[in-house]
Amino acid sequence: MAGKKDYVNSMVSNNRDKIEFHIQEVLKLIGENTEREGLLETPARVTRMYEEIFAGYEVDPREVLGVTFDEQHEELVIVRDIDYYSQCEHHMAPFFGKAHIGYIPSGKIAGLSKLARLVDAITRRLQVQERITSQIADIMEEVLQPHGVMVVIEGEHLCMCARGVKKTGSKTITSGVRGEFRTNAALRSEFLSLLKQ
Repeated sequence: MAGKKDYVNSMVSNNRDKIEFHIQEVLKLIGENTEREGLLETPARVTRMYEEIFAGYEVDPREVLGVTFDEQHEELVIVRDIDYYSQCEHHMAPFFGKAHIGYIPSGKIAGLSKLARLVDAITRRLQVQERITSQIADIMEEVLQPHGVMVVIEGEHLCMCARGVKKTGSKTITSGVRGEFRTNAALRSEFLSLLKQ
């Protein structure tokens, strides 16, 4: 399952009728006419969307890194600007942005596309940005056992932009630092300066 490009949440698929029923009930409770043309297929559409945006529950993020390769490269590797989309677990409102991952291999590397898949596996579920950042860093450290890992996540949260304080355009930035990145300020600076190029 982890190797597929477009995986879906089979739990949603298996409960399609129940989810569609409850979406229809929510529409009624907010005052909508569920018989009008524009809403007739909405419960089914929402359910199909849930299959996709919550597909991360079907994947073990550790397995996403897949096969690793023995390689004696021990310099900084960065994959930046990985787009992600997630759902805030507090309001079930979308948040999205970019993930930047850097690590210093210690004899083991992952295919570069696997880092993007790792981001998808972790973000396609109900989340908070802080947890996403820590989970990516921790899984990279656990599976690859690198000398160091640094993760920076940028996010724009609709629960903050479209409701509540309504501060559109504001971004949240979180970082996760492991291994040599914790103790080596020059290394952290190198990572951050490469993100700006």
